[in-house]
Amino acid sequence: MNIASVRRPIVPPAPPRAPDDMSFLGRVAVIRRNMIATWGQRAYEEDVVKGRFFLRNSFILNQPDAIRHVLLTNYENYTRTPAGIRMLRPVLGEGLLIAEGHSWTFQRRTLAPAFTPRATANLVPHMTAVLDETIAKLDARTSEPVDLREIMQRMTLEIAGRTMFSFGMDRHGATLRNFVVEYGERLGRPYFLDMLLPVSWPTPMDRARARFRKRWTEFVATLIAERRKMGKKDGAPPRDLFDLMDEARDPETGKGFSDAQLIDEVATMILAGHETTATALFWALYLLALDPETQEEVAFETRGEHLDSIADIDRQKFTRAVIDETMRLYPPAFLVARAAREKDNAAGVEIAKGDIIMIAPWLLHRHEKLWEQPNAFIPKRFMSKEPDRFAYLPFGAGPRVCIGAPFAQAESVLALARLIGAFRVELAEATNPVIPHGVVTTQPDHSPMFRITRR
Repeated sequence: MNIASVRRPIVPPAPPRAPDDMSFLGRVAVIRRNMIATWGQRAYEEDVVKGRFFLRNSFILNQPDAIRHVLLTNYENYTRTPAGIRMLRPVLGEGLLIAEGHSWTFQRRTLAPAFTPRATANLVPHMTAVLDETIAKLDARTSEPVDLREIMQRMTLEIAGRTMFSFGMDRHGATLRNFVVEYGERLGRPYFLDMLLPVSWPTPMDRARARFRKRWTEFVATLIAERRKMGKKDGAPPRDLFDLMDEARDPETGKGFSDAQLIDEVATMILAGHETTATALFWALYLLALDPETQEEVAFETRGEHLDSIADIDRQKFTRAVIDETMRLYPPAFLVARAAREKDNAAGVEIAKGDIIMIAPWLLHRHEKLWEQPNAFIPKRFMSKEPDRFAYLPFGAGPRVCIGAPFAQAESVLALARLIGAFRVELAEATNPVIPHGVVTTQPDHSPMFRITRR
């Protein structure tokens, strides 16, 4: 991409790249703290990086044609790794994100109508109501430092609750956040045995995860029971995602979700919907605090806009580019790992049965062959030319592309436009650089304090 720029763009902080001679045990130790910090310079320069990991060949793929083959052309040959299943199943069960085979096909077909652009448009009023409340609360805090990361987490959780259930999360939000924090800080990190043993062999952490899952599914079931008590008039249109999911039927078989399946789908949508969007919005606000000129461009675009419909959101071209560039630099899902069921050839890469394939958006989005100034924050790159579909993967690609992508994009653009249209955002004081850590998602290593002033 050719990028015309009249000023030097900012280069936000990132972890140092791993030394080429990092030992196996050293790499295992770093994985638990920050997977991103295990990748060296070769991974940002070469099309394919072959290695060995736990007695298996591993391949980092940075070649769009090879990625297209794995995620689209022959996607059925690639399944989640044992470690990936261990990390996700306790919180997502057998929901859409980790289901395989016929189960995944049934879930995808059944859920598709709930995530059409028209369905998303009907949920925008829930988003705008929460944004109005968030801006009103921030108005009262313009004289003090604020933790925008925490505020984004609470805001997106409230949006998730209202779009899913039509009720606020005042009573349940703290409990849900505690579940998320507990899992992310302790149980969602891979341990040595998690990566070494097959899924059929429980590790000590698997037992702890099983206890967590029991408490977690009981909590989600409580939310569903509360929503069902609200009822719905016969013949009335769906008011939220729960109505859409509860009434959803497979177009081929007419089958709907069982109560157990509905718990897993609701858990998947709430967690995937609020945590990743909150993370993306935090990074966008941090980048705009580092780059006041770009922040003013966002504010100028939103001036005089009502921003209460999909049509209004679609007009925010530059704000959308800021979100796109944020998710290039800080993709919430920083790694997609797959294991080959059978041998294969992906654009010239010979893959054996059991080999581990790593497609890392963190690497792909910063690859020196695919992007000009790959480490710089340049939103306008997304306004001049669309990137290769398999070089930019904020929501994945192929049949398993994130079903909620249109919803997440609308929410992110709307929130950033409304917030920057209302407030000027700055870092409250000189602070240590915020370093991204890849654990479950691309999280900041600490939450800096911000200062906001009314425009």
